[in-house]
Amino acid sequence: MDGPFIYYKHVTGKHFIGRTKDVTIINNFLTQGENVVLLAPAKTGKMSLLQQTLYQMKMLHRDFMLAEVQLLDVRSVQEFLLRLGDAVIRGYASTPSEYDRIIREYLPGTHFIFDQKVYADTDRIVSLNWDVQQEDIDAMLRLPYRLSAGKESQLYVVLKEFQNMGMADGADAFFKSFENAIREARAEGNRQCCFVFLGSQLNAMKEIFTRRRFFYRLVEVFTPSVIDEKVLKDFISKGFMVSGKVVDPELMLGACRMFKENVHYLIHFAAICDHLSRGYIMESVMMDALEMLLSIHELHFIATMADLTTFQISLLKAITEGCTKFSSSDVVRRYNLNSSANVKRLKDALIKKEIVTFDDEDIPHIIDPLFEYWVKKRYFRTTA
Repeated sequence: MDGPFIYYKHVTGKHFIGRTKDVTIINNFLTQGENVVLLAPAKTGKMSLLQQTLYQMKMLHRDFMLAEVQLLDVRSVQEFLLRLGDAVIRGYASTPSEYDRIIREYLPGTHFIFDQKVYADTDRIVSLNWDVQQEDIDAMLRLPYRLSAGKESQLYVVLKEFQNMGMADGADAFFKSFENAIREARAEGNRQCCFVFLGSQLNAMKEIFTRRRFFYRLVEVFTPSVIDEKVLKDFISKGFMVSGKVVDPELMLGACRMFKENVHYLIHFAAICDHLSRGYIMESVMMDALEMLLSIHELHFIATMADLTTFQISLLKAITEGCTKFSSSDVVRRYNLNSSANVKRLKDALIKKEIVTFDDEDIPHIIDPLFEYWVKKRYFRTTA
């Protein structure tokens, strides 16, 4: 049975925290048939925001169909197309004969088929009888639009871990084909289908949608708002009150600031505190909870640091100590960064490894707040 603090799955309803304006914005985007990119670090509530939006749509009796495509292990255009076809077709058919009819009717002249044996063995609806060709790519990317055209309900296709497609062979050409499919649908006035792009790797998603600007003016790139500290503090305090416990508001506010916008860490931390205490939640309980949370993730943090070169570690140390002018001779000398030319390579490496992101003013931010705390306190042993 779920308690007041749910951190292991997305949440809706009473467990959803703040971001009511964000829900309204996403609702408006989808209702108007706009494609949406939710751009934020992992575990900051992107999926909960989307699910809360869909939940409210249902409460308002909005008619829509949802197709979710998990791309966690996908790094090829061919596999993307097969999974996209499976997810979309399942929304419009439920029997093998219907699957076969849709593929024949909506994907004629392609190498996509319904293979009864493959379906029986793997539950896969769409198969290929030849290597994927450009005509196959174009046809499958248009399938969601063709199936949803003329229907009363909109089709929302959620592409999870979309950043992985940036590592596929021929990724640029694939993105261009995807853009063409969207443009063509818009030219035809088809707003019945829209895509929602999600990814846990912030920098990789930024590379696709903001730096290289694929899908420019074809998607709405939306960064979820930072949840107000007071809203978070009040939510946690009320959760403790459910089980008859009380927490010092200032201590809880400190925890909210430490975990920043990472709702997952904060709620998990609160759940541990709730488990450890029976009445008043003291500072010692919160420190024990923090140690437990660190112990869960420490091996991952150690592996992250082990994967860095000495120069990359030096740049990370400079970042944790508040440096921003990394190419200055003073910083290069103090942190042994070798040269200003080397600094650019080091920054790119930390970005690619999803450790640090840079804002529009080129100010660095460590993406994971718990890792930031660990690397300062445990690795660099910062005392401040």
